[in-house]
Amino acid sequence: MRLGLQSEGWRTIFANDFDTRKEEIYRANFPDSGRHFVLGDINGLSHHEIPTVALATASFPCNDLSLAGSREGLKGKNSSAFWGFVRLLDTMPEQRRPQLLLIENVPGFLSSNDGKDFENAMLVINDLGYAVDPFILDAANFVPQSRQRLFILCRRIRRWEKIGSSVLLEETPLRPKALTQFILCHPTIKWSIRSLPLPPLLASRLEDVLDDVPPDASAWWNQERAAYLLNQMSEKHRAIANKMIVGSASSFGTVFRRVRNKRSMAELRTDGIAGCLRTPRGGSGRQILFKAGRGSFQVRLLTARECARLMGADEFKIEVPLNQALFGFGDAVCVPVIQWIAKHYLNPVWKLEYGPTTKDSQTTIGLTAKARA
Repeated sequence: MRLGLQSEGWRTIFANDFDTRKEEIYRANFPDSGRHFVLGDINGLSHHEIPTVALATASFPCNDLSLAGSREGLKGKNSSAFWGFVRLLDTMPEQRRPQLLLIENVPGFLSSNDGKDFENAMLVINDLGYAVDPFILDAANFVPQSRQRLFILCRRIRRWEKIGSSVLLEETPLRPKALTQFILCHPTIKWSIRSLPLPPLLASRLEDVLDDVPPDASAWWNQERAAYLLNQMSEKHRAIANKMIVGSASSFGTVFRRVRNKRSMAELRTDGIAGCLRTPRGGSGRQILFKAGRGSFQVRLLTARECARLMGADEFKIEVPLNQALFGFGDAVCVPVIQWIAKHYLNPVWKLEYGPTTKDSQTTIGLTAKARA
């Protein structure tokens, strides 16, 4: 979040997370973090600890909202961190509330508890004095990683401003049918929909971000382990892998292990885009690279540096073990996605609503809103 915003002129003066592993990664990359990073559960923070800022960001846990998760919604022990973020804004004197909020989560937020979670969240944000504008962006428009995320841009409503319940909507990749229908079916929510340009077309492929790992490097799995992965594939995926193996040139795919019908299955993706990076828990969730051609194949995990490139954080400093790095990247937001939002939404709205930016007026608070398990 910070890298994407600061590339478009924003300055971070407060950040929070409760996870010591992510604190270590953050401090290694941002030497000024000693002055503004607060380690701790957001539910224990007071608004007195937070400086007055123009923008507050929140990326709260998706575990209970994701289609692949528990679907316990905003009452779940992880995603309920959203209410910690709301509490801070609610207890903050009105004149200190940020002019803008940027909330990020998975698209499953939209359908959690049959849409009730999203509806309630938007109404609560309305009650705090903000009009809301949701849209969906996929990292695959910027980097070779499939990573759809729902963003909600929230703008302070001026006292004299009238926010109508009716909005003009057009279905686009940023606001697909499910989202536009939700907006139209909830006229009591104070929407403030802004027209946005289409995101760019992806110009790179998976192989463009891969390290040149020698075929005899220890990173590649041994023959027995690689064969086991191949045997975990369904008939359909095995046929794709076999076609790659007999190909005249090397080709690449990524693999995730998923439980299907109580059985661990290896699912192969070969469209030049990696699957969504996830946080590895209990050894699972790590993405696997499948390289094949000329009658043979090799298998290894994606490296931390490759994952950094898939997040648009090519030069990110990585001084932690692989699993810790993967955990951080799996929980992060894609840098060029945030850069695009800042360039095409945040900055134009700020200039239109609040005048030219200055060094001191355009600052951001980074609240990742992580609940303590």
